[in-house]
Amino acid sequence: MALLEVRDLSVTYSPRGGAPVRAVDRVGFDVAEGEFVGLLGESGCGKSTLGNAVLRLLDKPAAITGGTVVFDGVDVTTADDDTLRPMRWAKVSTVFQSSMNSLNPVITVGAQFADTFKAHSLDPGERARELLELVSLEPDVLRRYPHELSGGMKQRVALALALALSPRFVLLDEPTTGLDVVVQRTILNRLRELRASLGFAVLFISHDLGTVMEMADRVMVMYAGEIVEDQPAGAMLAGPLHPYTRGLLGSYADPRAPEISVDYVPGRPPDLSLLHEGCRFAPRCPVALDECATTHPELLPAGRGATRCLLAGEVPETATRGAFAAARPGAPAGPPVLSVRDAVKDYRGRHGTTRAVDGVSFDLRRGSVTALVGQSGSGKTTLARLVTGIERPTAGSVVFDDDVRVDRLRGRRLKDYRRHVQLVFQDPFAALNPTRTLAYALSRPLRNHLGLPVAEARTRSAELLETVGLTPASQYLDKLPHQLSGGQRQRVVIARALAPEPQVLVADEPISMLDVSIRAEILELLDRLVRERGIAMLYITHDLLSARLLADEVLVLRDGKVVERGPTLRVIRQAEHSYTRLLLDSIPNPSPALPPEPRQAAGDRGR
Repeated sequence: MALLEVRDLSVTYSPRGGAPVRAVDRVGFDVAEGEFVGLLGESGCGKSTLGNAVLRLLDKPAAITGGTVVFDGVDVTTADDDTLRPMRWAKVSTVFQSSMNSLNPVITVGAQFADTFKAHSLDPGERARELLELVSLEPDVLRRYPHELSGGMKQRVALALALALSPRFVLLDEPTTGLDVVVQRTILNRLRELRASLGFAVLFISHDLGTVMEMADRVMVMYAGEIVEDQPAGAMLAGPLHPYTRGLLGSYADPRAPEISVDYVPGRPPDLSLLHEGCRFAPRCPVALDECATTHPELLPAGRGATRCLLAGEVPETATRGAFAAARPGAPAGPPVLSVRDAVKDYRGRHGTTRAVDGVSFDLRRGSVTALVGQSGSGKTTLARLVTGIERPTAGSVVFDDDVRVDRLRGRRLKDYRRHVQLVFQDPFAALNPTRTLAYALSRPLRNHLGLPVAEARTRSAELLETVGLTPASQYLDKLPHQLSGGQRQRVVIARALAPEPQVLVADEPISMLDVSIRAEILELLDRLVRERGIAMLYITHDLLSARLLADEVLVLRDGKVVERGPTLRVIRQAEHSYTRLLLDSIPNPSPALPPEPRQAAGDRGR
């Protein structure tokens, strides 16, 4: 008997004044005792809604409208609160998607553990200290408040809380999203060890293909509210059964390979408030048959698993559409447009002075991409703030166009400089004003920096949308940001950065908030714009795969210092510094054809 049984589960959103949306549509699966099941899919496909439905944690206007969820013989969908309350945390627990923000900010970590034990009438004793040791945290963390912890520490506290009462099933909803690769590796390694010793089952929800495929025994792929594929992880890597799965797998590559390219899945998922007669993936499918437009496939056995496809698992290897290859090594670069020399940045606080940047020098060249790579806290974003003139270095210089000292600019001259250096922000969802149209967002820099009149600014805004691939522009100008997908919003953010015709683009983690299915699409757009327009780009990331695809030169930062630099291919394929090798070793490695190199603990490596 399975530990968790989900049968024909449906969840519907019924917003006031809007059409009902079937976010989860007749989903069924089992999770066995001790099994690790991954759930993959794009944002909006229904993964988190399915997870909340399994836990009976849905908020209105969402509601379970069909099917059952049975955990250890208890029907969760019909059980009352008195039945569910003692099960939660004791038998079933979760690490939420925003677990770094799910801790109570006004009480200590120790008090939060005490609340958990008190709710189940248990004496915590030394259990909280033991739980912190399980996730490799020191006991003094119990006395600290959440804001005093790093992102990785908060994530490990959330995992320890989830395991506090030794549950049999843990649901992990994007538990490592937003963390740098080294912290992510630490948490995943600890999770693997804890599962082996404690024996709990896991449903791991993520859009990070590499992580899921490396960790899971079995993987389910979700699209438009339905499970479209379900098979063992190894079998899925060897032979995906659904075209959508093949497209997702194509978005991953090993950055250390001699030659790499990644695929992407053009288009966006369908509107689930509308009826769809045929296959929901058909409009984006490169191998769709005529009958796919009219016949809705069922989830049927195929190979070692099951798939929802009329091709019954016989998916051609060419079933991808859109590809982006790594930049050519040794591509010619133009003259420097901006130079940073011996930059130092100190921050003074109550507990002394912190050196965020320590003697960094580099050039940004026309038609070339320089990547800053490193963990969170290594000084990448601080350097971006120095380049854009938001902050001034404590020592050293930032020079634009041979003779303009950016670190000395004030007032009007600083505003004029910022026309030439524009930012592409990390989060496309927060970067646009939700109450203003795209035409307004794009016209602001055109009017402020170039002085264009209203009519001409609107015409130019349409041209910018066409430049970033949002065509026809007339369909987008008067839309609000919430009417766009994440990839489309990021294209608008890029278009806005291009509006004042800058010479330098600073892209701060521009794809970290995007689905893997569209990351390559945005990288390809940035690459084209840099090469065609002769723009110099500073690309900030902790993702070495995207750096390999886009950058001509890589600078590896640690504790504010450059520990390695050079052409991208040399740095990634022939890394010399132990910290660069640590970053490479921390990349998820799902492919059995690419065995991981022996990993050492971070503390064992030289600086």
